Amino acid sequence: MRLTFHGTRGSLPSPGEATNRYGGNTSCVMVQNDEDQVLILDAGSGIRQAGEAIPPGTKRVDVLLTHLHMDHIQGLGFFAPLYTPGVQVHIWGPPSTTRSLRKRLTRYLSPPLFPVRIREVPSLVRCHDVTRDGWDIGAYRLQGHLITHPGPTLGYRIECGGRTLAYLPDHEPQLGCPAALPKADWLSGFSVAAGADLLVHDAQYTAEEYRTRAGWGHCTAELAVRYAEAVAAKRLLFFHFDPARSDDDLERVCSDAASTHKGTIDIAPAAESTSHEV
Repeated sequence: MRLTFHGTRGSLPSPGEATNRYGGNTSCVMVQNDEDQVLILDAGSGIRQAGEAIPPGTKRVDVLLTHLHMDHIQGLGFFAPLYTPGVQVHIWGPPSTTRSLRKRLTRYLSPPLFPVRIREVPSLVRCHDVTRDGWDIGAYRLQGHLITHPGPTLGYRIECGGRTLAYLPDHEPQLGCPAALPKADWLSGFSVAAGADLLVHDAQYTAEEYRTRAGWGHCTAELAVRYAEAVAAKRLLFFHFDPARSDDDLERVCSDAASTHKGTIDIAPAAESTSHEV
């Protein structure tokens, strides 16, 4: 699998000179395999450029939404495949006890918030509520499990070619025990991330910031390292950076957190427009 980051920020797009190196777009990651089957993880503002990068002639694209907070769906209406006749766009997301995924997305993709309704786009759009059972998309094997974040939120485990990617961009595994993490049996997202070859994980806050933001649904960079250790991930990419954090500050926070690891996990911040092999 090959990952390309098209958005790494959290909460709000933050373009400008201070965020050029790691990017100002909100969450969006493209996954491709050797057969050029395309998955899009989240539909933040970065999905516009992700849509432009999809290989010509692609007939199916699957968009996996972790949750429906605005920073993870705000770019969906600007996703080029939606406006390509004949292309199948499958959108997957967390279940609700009251409304289908399509009806929930329509609350955003309709006037007065957006001028075009889902039913008006020329592509073939199919929406799916993710269940506890795994499913296959081409050569991919996928699982989605509820994790700790306000509102129904999924972490995704993606397996392909004997390799495993775990994607948990909005995650507060330390909720209720801010100085440490629960043991494996109680650790949010453990089944998603266990033994992953690459873990993409929330690292929005510093420890000092988290003291006044407990319950907001996000992790500190240092606890993201502890999480990677707990699930025995092989690589960790920090993700979902605070929109107010400059690249210089981001590098300092991530470097300080990575230095607390004494093992063999490869740790770095994710950067927009970069690709990684899994």
